[in-house]
Amino acid sequence: MDVQALLLTLRLAAVTTLILLAISLPLAWWLARSTSRVRPAVEALSALPLLLPPTVLGFYLLVMLGPETAFGRMLITVLGHPLAFTFSGLVVGSVLYSFPFAVQPLVAGFRAVNTTALEDAAMLGATPAQVFRRVALPMARPALITATVLAFMHTVGEFGVVLMLGGNIPGATRTISIALYDSVQEFDYASANHTALLLMVFSFLALLAIYIQPNAWRRSAKTGGRLV
Repeated sequence: MDVQALLLTLRLAAVTTLILLAISLPLAWWLARSTSRVRPAVEALSALPLLLPPTVLGFYLLVMLGPETAFGRMLITVLGHPLAFTFSGLVVGSVLYSFPFAVQPLVAGFRAVNTTALEDAAMLGATPAQVFRRVALPMARPALITATVLAFMHTVGEFGVVLMLGGNIPGATRTISIALYDSVQEFDYASANHTALLLMVFSFLALLAIYIQPNAWRRSAKTGGRLV
């Protein structure tokens, strides 16, 4: 197994998940509460990566971040190098590709929050930020956990976007999914099996963490808020 590729993948997934949560929390709250006419369009755009083939997204990001566009040339001027075929470029692609997996669970969680509790907190003098932080967010905690796990694991399993945008540079852009592909191309099925098995175990544990939440929170309610 390519340990270097595994460590880079975990680093990419961690950075991507943190950025996604920072962006998705306020956006999901707005999508869940807003009655704006542009809300459906924003929601559709946020879900678009679910339908787009990864290679399509990777291709357009490769073009946009390269020297052929004004935006790409501006980035090169500011950074001194293009974002394509760098770890930073992988982060950009991963954030966009995993975006729906963070936003959609949060929107569902916020829509399920008891509106009366929010109104009561506001009537007691809480600011909108306090209502969000102290009432809505704790009540949507299972959705937050789900969004975190899905965003992280979806980034771990990426292939098309990272291959198109990052290539296959060891130590820089070579992720575990690309290492698995290389092992198969080299007919090293033993190594490929080890890598694939690891990804399957990771995926199962991630889903298990999501599916045990309802039982854990029901037990918490029966024991006065202590998870047991």
